Amino acid sequence: MCLGIPGQIVAITDADRMMAMAEISGVRREVSIAPIAQGNLDDVVGKWALIHVGFAMSEIDEVEAAKTLEALHSLGEAQEELHAMQATAQALGGAA
Repeated sequence: MCLGIPGQIVAITDADRMMAMAEISGVRREVSIAPIAQGNLDDVVGKWALIHVGFAMSEIDEVEAAKTLEALHSLGEAQEELHAMQATAQALGGAA
């Protein structure tokens, strides 16, 4: 099953490659913002997006993000993905 998890774009990390840092349930991960970027990349900072396999696939509003995260957590669907992201971040020496 493919799972998009809401994350907030917190910073542009590489404008040339259209990469940004997203925070997903307290875990930070670099993602491609190419699918949602339009115009000035800094306009994406602070926005919420559905994150899937390292890509910000579509922009969503903050209320929808909160509802989706709540539903995912209550179902336990997001836990495996979040644990994998935390393990990857720790293996790469980043903060989890």
